[in-house]
Amino acid sequence: MSDLARTLVDTHCHLTLPDFAEDLDQVLENARRSGLARIVVPGIDLATSRAAVALAESHPGLYAAVGVHPHHSNAWTPATAHELRALAASAKVVAIGEAGLDYYRDYAPRDAQRRALRAQLELAAETGLPIIVHNREASADLLPLLAEWTQDLPEPIAARPGVLHAFSGDLSTASHAIEMGFYLGIAGPLTYKQAASLRSVVSSIARDRTLIETDAPYLPPHPHRGQRNEPAYVSLVAERLATEWETTPADSAAITGRNAGAIFGWDHGIENGHLL
Repeated sequence: MSDLARTLVDTHCHLTLPDFAEDLDQVLENARRSGLARIVVPGIDLATSRAAVALAESHPGLYAAVGVHPHHSNAWTPATAHELRALAASAKVVAIGEAGLDYYRDYAPRDAQRRALRAQLELAAETGLPIIVHNREASADLLPLLAEWTQDLPEPIAARPGVLHAFSGDLSTASHAIEMGFYLGIAGPLTYKQAASLRSVVSSIARDRTLIETDAPYLPPHPHRGQRNEPAYVSLVAERLATEWETTPADSAAITGRNAGAIFGWDHGIENGHLL
């Protein structure tokens, strides 16, 4: 096991995708050996949301989020919301998502993306669960939607409305999101040579609003670029974050692990039954 003392949390990892179908047990063992305590597995459609809940319910250290990614938002119907609401009743569901806007790929019409996002924001408010937000080249539309939604949120969700996952925006966007109460998920690109602007943002934002993630199988950190990402590699994000914060990897893991507990609401004690 690494020296990170089982405080690491990967707050965004797509373990239900086919990329992990052949060796999931080994991937989870790699994660445990690297020091991971918990992993959040988000859905991207109904099928992966169902699978995420089933996986989380069968592994103590895994938690699920249920939602529809903007790429799949054209298929959103009232029945989608009904099933997500039912899935969210599981004690292992800690968030709604992955939801959001993606104006880079534009795999779904933008009005459909906004409609599905609004519906999932309503579901998050109804269930009292934070929302995991995907944002790609859509900040101009996304931030006003989030600002409107957060205005009337009840406690305790108002203090932890959600996370902008795999954050890659500028300091203004980061600051606006944090002012609304959001956390920022920092992933493998933090380790890339050309990511000076992201490192500058990370060095400037509040540490108590920072999470780390892999977005596996995507966004592998250096030196694994070009390979499949996996949750064990979140330790490399923690190491780079520690460099930017001028602290130790154990410290950055502990801080971001506490932050994950704060937003997702689990107990960050030492009870092994809660860990991978």
